Amino acid sequence: MDKTIKLRVKKEIDNNDELKVLKLKGTLISKGYTEIIHIADENEDFYLNSFSTSPENKKEAEHFVLDYISDNNLKDTITLVSTKN
Repeated sequence: MDKTIKLRVKKEIDNNDELKVLKLKGTLISKGYTEIIHIADENEDFYLNSFSTSPENKKEAEHFVLDYISDNNLKDTITLVSTKN
């Protein structure tokens, strides 16, 4: 059964951070963690981006996202939302 990973992404960001967010999403797809990323409005300030990955890739994908956020100074832009599955 696939596992879902959710990211909370701030809506109002500058062009530089927007490019970094797009690069993260593209890299998640190109590394084979997922084939599609779903985007929904969470509220007026944030989008909720979610994608499914295989159980054996879940921890690796989460670590990749956290490292990417840290390495690209996106702590105020993207948050990994914990999920129970």
